[in-house]
Amino acid sequence: MLRHLRNSVLPDRQRRSLEDLQQDLDLSSGDSQSKRSAFWTMLTLSSVIAAGGILTDSTATVIGAMIIAPLSTPIMGIALGAVQRRRTNAAAFVALGCLLVILVGALASLVVPRAYDLLSNGQVSGRTSPGLLDLIAALATGFAGAVALSRKDVAAVLPGVAIAISLVPPLVVTGVCAGQAAWWLALGALVLFLSNLLALVFAGMVVFAALGYTHDAQEGRQRAPRRAYVMLGLLFTAVLLPLAANTVATVLLDTWAARTRSSAERWLSRTPGAAVTSVDAQSRTLYVHVRGPGNLPPIEDLLHDLEGKIPNGLPVVVDATRGRQITAGKVGE
Repeated sequence: MLRHLRNSVLPDRQRRSLEDLQQDLDLSSGDSQSKRSAFWTMLTLSSVIAAGGILTDSTATVIGAMIIAPLSTPIMGIALGAVQRRRTNAAAFVALGCLLVILVGALASLVVPRAYDLLSNGQVSGRTSPGLLDLIAALATGFAGAVALSRKDVAAVLPGVAIAISLVPPLVVTGVCAGQAAWWLALGALVLFLSNLLALVFAGMVVFAALGYTHDAQEGRQRAPRRAYVMLGLLFTAVLLPLAANTVATVLLDTWAARTRSSAERWLSRTPGAAVTSVDAQSRTLYVHVRGPGNLPPIEDLLHDLEGKIPNGLPVVVDATRGRQITAGKVGE
């Protein structure tokens, strides 16, 4: 059954040889000097483009950076090397490439005012709180990319794979946030990149092993290396745990935001013309956005009503439509 599935996904007439695959994914094989020059040049340019797109909140520019970013090449090289049980320097290229992109992001942050609200930028806020859905998308993208690399007839989908998997933009966001000393946001963006990286390696190892590119398969044996299976399990666990924890945290914050909205509506019920427009959670702080023609009721009443409904110590900020922002304080204090 496995053989039938393999032939359905990768017919023999469309299968790329192992030599061709290694030539594409190993930056040290063949004309290594030209490969490395192209890799560093395109990675630097994609980082600068991504930084410009992120700071201007331009989705189209960021997509352009994703298309030309070459970082997925050594990442898939790690996957192929793992199933081949062959030492490569792909991991070194990935590590040094990550440092380069983060440095570009940090340098780009120098033009950002200190008072700038990073979470008001959709390119930043969308990459600082990854969850399980990001993992599922990254895994599916990794499978698509590995299959496309293994076949001769579907190379046209690789730009779509580059767009679907986010590698350079999260690293740039990590650098920008770190440059602004927003360490929690930087950590969130870095976790997103690491989850995407591990998902790509995980998917690549599964596909390359299943399609017969393992060391044993090349010698006529149909046994995948046991070490590869152990690595797959470890990678999957490494990806799953932090994203599951963040997903749980997101669900809790949404629950607390809903309870805060109910309390805020009761808080404003006796103020004519006042209403709650929205409640959102950002950086572990609940923001209550209200609209009102006059003075608001005492903030202490809102905090008292929230006791027992959200955790004590969780900051609450009331943002009035008229442009007045009130730091309400912390629940239970």
